[in-house]
Amino acid sequence: MQNMLKQGRPPKTKTNELYAIAEKNNTEIICCELPNTCSVSTVTASGNCYIGLDPFRIETLAQEKVHLAHELGHCETGAFYEPYSMFEIRERQEARADRWAAERLVPAGELEEAFSFGITEVWELAEHFGVTEDFMRIALDYYRVTTDIIQ
Repeated sequence: MQNMLKQGRPPKTKTNELYAIAEKNNTEIICCELPNTCSVSTVTASGNCYIGLDPFRIETLAQEKVHLAHELGHCETGAFYEPYSMFEIRERQEARADRWAAERLVPAGELEEAFSFGITEVWELAEHFGVTEDFMRIALDYYRVTTDIIQ
């Protein structure tokens, strides 16, 4: 790992692992047009989870990984809400999905290791982990609250 970091190569991509989690848990992923968003997830009354991804709105592999991880976070944690529910409830469920995604895409140990090699700028970290800068900020905020990695 140390040699990989010094050469500037990102750690192993986790996109295939995310698809494997979905398959293992019978979460169906559907490519479809979503006019207002890049991705969405829902659960049926019988407990089946579905994820919709709009391939026409997702422009990069980093976006695909982040959207898939976030939607899987909803499915894996049961973090669903009614579309017109109170803002607090919606915000709390979105945060649960983001935390699940952050723990998988930017593991604390790998983040600490990246810092030790001088990878500290948001854009550098995003590139290193293969995620978007916006998602990297979410992950950094999460770890700021839950660990002492980020001072």
